[in-house]
Amino acid sequence: MKLGNNTKVILQFLGNYLLFYAAVVLCKSLRVRTKNFENLKSLLETDNLVIAFWHGTMIFPWFFFKKQKMSALVSGSKDGELLFRILKKWNYNVHRGSSSKGGKDALEKLIELAEENFSIAITPDGPGGPVFKMKPGAVIVSKKSQIPLILIGIGFNKKWKLKSWDSFEIPKLFSRVNIVVSNPVRINPDLTYDETSNKILECEKILNQLQTEASVFA
Repeated sequence: MKLGNNTKVILQFLGNYLLFYAAVVLCKSLRVRTKNFENLKSLLETDNLVIAFWHGTMIFPWFFFKKQKMSALVSGSKDGELLFRILKKWNYNVHRGSSSKGGKDALEKLIELAEENFSIAITPDGPGGPVFKMKPGAVIVSKKSQIPLILIGIGFNKKWKLKSWDSFEIPKLFSRVNIVVSNPVRINPDLTYDETSNKILECEKILNQLQTEASVFA
């Protein structure tokens, strides 16, 4: 059976609508435990930040920070379109792009938004991996805009893992979630290219350590 164009539009609308509310219900059901969160909370009261978390765990941190003055970069793919619509409903200032397509323009836009006092949320291994390998974006935005970088590990004790490049994690209803927050990382604007590359590797190591810690449940 072939669907008419109007039917396809209606089904797409219903799918997006249901997906949004399913994400809200799911995230509200989670039982949250934080570590070092007071540090982040006090910073958000006075500063804007660059906040980085891995792509495969992003469903909850996007929800968690929706009441902040946040901006995000979302890929131009079809999957990115779904995330774009959800984040717009969560009051994010959302822009389309990626590090692989128009990366320079995307970074310049994020730096501009940081200068307008938006905090910037980034999945530094997105939109296509390699998984748990940090691309330059988060460090470069922090360096150029001179706002602190915060790295966050996210762990769910009960979840489904999708067969995607990032093994995307969907927590089960009423699961526990650990949020482990780094101390603020401040990037010297005078770092050379090689020093900046080393700083990216250092931040990648820290974020992976936080992710490991967040994934442990007593």
